[in-house]
Amino acid sequence: MRRAFVFTYGVVCYAVFFVTYLYAIGFVGNILVPKSMDSAPVGPFVESILINVLLLGVFALQHSVMARPGFKSWWTRFVPQPVERSTYVLLSSLALILLFSQWRPLGGVIWDLEDPVGRALVYSFFGFGWLLVLVSTFLINHFDLFGLRQVYFYLRGREYKDLRFVTPGPYKYVRHPLYVGWLFAFWSTPTMTLTHLLFAATTTAYILVAVQLEERDLMQIHGGAYGEYRGRVPMFIPTPGKSNDLQHEKAAAR
Repeated sequence: MRRAFVFTYGVVCYAVFFVTYLYAIGFVGNILVPKSMDSAPVGPFVESILINVLLLGVFALQHSVMARPGFKSWWTRFVPQPVERSTYVLLSSLALILLFSQWRPLGGVIWDLEDPVGRALVYSFFGFGWLLVLVSTFLINHFDLFGLRQVYFYLRGREYKDLRFVTPGPYKYVRHPLYVGWLFAFWSTPTMTLTHLLFAATTTAYILVAVQLEERDLMQIHGGAYGEYRGRVPMFIPTPGKSNDLQHEKAAAR
């Protein structure tokens, strides 16, 4: 019964995440959602900025602090190991839901691309960003990243095993294609408002900080294999003509 409950909990957490992810696409892109990033402005301008920054800060703190190994070691004293990742995913989703519900649009247009071809091109970059995020998670094991693999192993009575370090697909060309996808998704808009600029600039600042913390953790976990990979593959922007063979995968498998 306990194993079934843990597995059901993990599935519910994943379902909440997936619905939140779909809503996020509509929220950022102002597509088919009741309240989006650029809905009608409400409340005083300065107050709205402060509230938005606070909402983004809540998500950033939750997302980064709970992902650190030190916090996980403390956290799993109270939360069973099989549901640690699912709980993290659930709290991340709830932080985003809070942001969506309490977001304060500011109005104001910085640029507005009117050319139909240009707008279509920008929207294609927007779609590419969200797709790259999703594909990147599957390449490094989507179900482990969002906790389903952990609860499935627990359901089957199998011991959980950490994933080995691999760099498939776009990971051969940039170290963080998932973050690259977020940057495309957040900045690709044919109509840049003050609201969208605040969101994109703040999340970009967060990404630049988060990636440093993540790389520090990866060095501690994978050691020389990740150090070799980091020394050869750029962080965000592919280097034309640079060799990206599979030697780092072989080193990681040793």
